[in-house]
Amino acid sequence: MKGYIKWILVFGGILLLTLLFVSKRFDTWLLGEARYDNPPLRAGNIKIPDTRTIAWKDYSAYADSLYQNWANQPLGNWKEDGKTDVPRAILGRLLSKSKISEANAYLLGSKPRGKVGSRWLLNPEGDYDFTLTPLTAILYLFDDKPELLFPATKKHLVEVLLTAQGGAFSDAVPCTFGKIKETENHLLMIEGSRYLKNQYLRNKGNKAIEYNNEMNGMENHVLGLLHEVTGIGLYEFNSVPYLGYTIAAILNLEAFGSEKVRSAARESLDYLNFCYALGSYRLKYYPPFRRRYEKAKITSLSADYQTEYIKTWLSFHPDLNYYPQKGFGKNHGIIGACMPYRPADEVIDLIYNKSPGYFVKLGHGEDASPEIYTAGPGFLLSAGGVNRGKWSNIVTRPVCLFLNDDAVELSGIFHIKGKGKDFMKWNNTGVYKDFACSNGQVIVPEKFKPAAEKGLWKVYTVEDSLRVAVYSSPGTGIMAIFKNMFPASLVEELQKNNQDEGLLKTQFRFPGGSKIEYDVNAPKNEWVIKSVDGIKQDRYFDKWPLVEGAYLGAQKADFKSNDYFKSGKIRLSNNNLQ
Repeated sequence: MKGYIKWILVFGGILLLTLLFVSKRFDTWLLGEARYDNPPLRAGNIKIPDTRTIAWKDYSAYADSLYQNWANQPLGNWKEDGKTDVPRAILGRLLSKSKISEANAYLLGSKPRGKVGSRWLLNPEGDYDFTLTPLTAILYLFDDKPELLFPATKKHLVEVLLTAQGGAFSDAVPCTFGKIKETENHLLMIEGSRYLKNQYLRNKGNKAIEYNNEMNGMENHVLGLLHEVTGIGLYEFNSVPYLGYTIAAILNLEAFGSEKVRSAARESLDYLNFCYALGSYRLKYYPPFRRRYEKAKITSLSADYQTEYIKTWLSFHPDLNYYPQKGFGKNHGIIGACMPYRPADEVIDLIYNKSPGYFVKLGHGEDASPEIYTAGPGFLLSAGGVNRGKWSNIVTRPVCLFLNDDAVELSGIFHIKGKGKDFMKWNNTGVYKDFACSNGQVIVPEKFKPAAEKGLWKVYTVEDSLRVAVYSSPGTGIMAIFKNMFPASLVEELQKNNQDEGLLKTQFRFPGGSKIEYDVNAPKNEWVIKSVDGIKQDRYFDKWPLVEGAYLGAQKADFKSNDYFKSGKIRLSNNNLQ
């Protein structure tokens, strides 16, 4: 026990010295989980879609089931369950107009369950901002509904439970002497809730300067946080545990903020959802992500919070009779359902329809991993990214091929994990147009049998016109996509154009097409792809734009047409579309 205390004291001393004498940038890098300061990235050559013409339904049977399910959840212990579950159970009761007195009595009897900001050794009661975000939504959604949110409860909510207010914003983790920058999800939840409470008080007649967001700096502060999302991208990109809470905070701002804030919040959401649409296919999504390493064990192709938001929004689509299964991310479905935001038209089309096809690169700034996708009718190739060292908190995923099928697990799709079992050593950025390579072997699901093979080349028929060519040897795995070719002819052409298997370790020739040169053992700061037809590629992805590539838009999905579904462009399944 004495030894344990000794090491705590030693660590505490080192931490204190670090915080007092080293720069905030270094402290944040060494002890934090946030980006301290990165210059804005170029926007790229692809405009983020923002056109909205879809007449979304006001009612969704799936959303209603979410409300009912949460309304039936026990309210539980405020101290233990108040971070996420209790506020949503109360929200469910109010949205479903059931157990109203119980919900009000519970809120009226509650006190702040902690403090805002990241929870750690010196802030053990942190994470209260996870509670503030849904409580803020409750205040705004039911402000003018005294039959649901009783006046005494609303007064208690404003005066007691919503603790973040005024203009005393900070971008630092609590109790770090202002030397470690707070994470994105916490900043947006804390400052978004503070901003919205100020606005609420101001709208109710409180003229104190501390609640005037224009004068206390909160308007510009919140706008700055939102512009960082669309100017640099998220540091916690695709984060399995945290992106959902970031989106929830932005949804609050998009629903209830000033016109400037609402517009900036909508731009942030449009950017995030466009990136999702580019990197997913029929709700299958398996991108690289930052934070946390233990989530690397996830093998589900839809175990992320953003998919839950997308599923919920799709349930309001006027032409899709859509009722998804409840699953991962249940905390966020109810938030997505009760907020007014809906994605742009093109995002919805792109999730399902990859025609005519594209090749895009998404930059995430310095010391991060890019996202790289290539798609066409019936398929999407998703690069797995690259870890940038232990402190980067980036989980590298396999290179994945998503098809127009009902696969739900990694084992059900073509993929390349990379050499060895340690994902932190993989550089799985080797994706180009209709092509992917890595230094691991290609894993083929058992349900697929080769239609033709020669040497180490195998060709698989996926649909009537789609072919997947696979080359797999120790140290080199290749997948290439072809349309309208006979398997036997294709495998002959592949063998003919790539006769030297030694060269296949560094280059590939499409039959009658491009020559791609690559380094499957590229260092962690370089794109695996080196050149295309002799033209050197920009390999240093730290400076890549936010969204760039060859993209002509998505063909409109005619969800009203029965022929559309019968054609195989969208296949129906019990898991997705009914």
